[in-house]
Amino acid sequence: MDIELPWTEKYRSKKLDDNIVGQEAIVRRLKAYVKQKNMPNLLFAGPPGVGKTLCAIALAYELFDDSFGQNFMELNASDARGIDVVREQIKSYAASLPFGGIRFKIIFLDEADALTRDAQNALRRTMENTSATTRFILSANYSSKIIEPIQSRCALFRFRPLSEDHITERLKHIAQKEKVHVDADGYKALVYASEGDMRKAINFLQTSSTLGEKVTEDTVYKIASKARPKEVRELIDLAMEGKFEQARKKLDALLYEYGLSGEDVILQLYREVINYDIDQRKKVELIDKIGEYNFRMTEGANERIQLEALLAYLVLIGKK
Repeated sequence: MDIELPWTEKYRSKKLDDNIVGQEAIVRRLKAYVKQKNMPNLLFAGPPGVGKTLCAIALAYELFDDSFGQNFMELNASDARGIDVVREQIKSYAASLPFGGIRFKIIFLDEADALTRDAQNALRRTMENTSATTRFILSANYSSKIIEPIQSRCALFRFRPLSEDHITERLKHIAQKEKVHVDADGYKALVYASEGDMRKAINFLQTSSTLGEKVTEDTVYKIASKARPKEVRELIDLAMEGKFEQARKKLDALLYEYGLSGEDVILQLYREVINYDIDQRKKVELIDKIGEYNFRMTEGANERIQLEALLAYLVLIGKK
């Protein structure tokens, strides 16, 4: 019986050229390693959902081909982040000999920035001692969380956020293959809700496709639990015009209709304020204040009080 995979897995490529979008320069460098049949340790750094894991797996497939299963091990460091995983799983696998004609195996550590400092120091020693038979690929959202001795042993690849065009192009390809009809506003909503994360965009597309024959803007925002940008702008407009009570009612609608958390509202306010038509000095003051209220909420302050205080500040800014 065939098992229906999530679309993020179903469209995972086994070739570097096939499905990796927006990272052309990185793909060219990785294909050079395939041609040489050799590579150094690699560190992939960049935001989530831009192709780091896909590149690692596709690179290994092109290097190993039929012996992929024997020569490639993938571990998620956020699941097992202590020193034991390095001493037991990684060290024992790295000590074994590669299978087939290739001279090395690959250990792929996803979310390596979640490893503790002790685990990273143990990993450094393992990388030194097994360099003849094993190569490491480390994937991290923040390369600064990887200790310097490991960084110096790796070739660094910085993955850039995907553009709106790249995300839309890929979504159209998947929609065509799956025979899903998505209107123009639906694609714009998918791009906005995903925030540059292709994995999110594909998951939103798949989930939205189950709710009707056509994927629309309304469907996407309901699935993603995001407010429409125009509604967030309306909230800002009302507050800036001094209509505090109406702004509060709009805030209620965003919180209860979409089920947004206080931090979700703050993040969407920030995204809209960046492009809001307002005096530059006021915009700087407002962004500074948004950062302050976001910090307060992450420290445990009451979300409702902080959001209404921010609305009050918007009213004062508007009166200036």
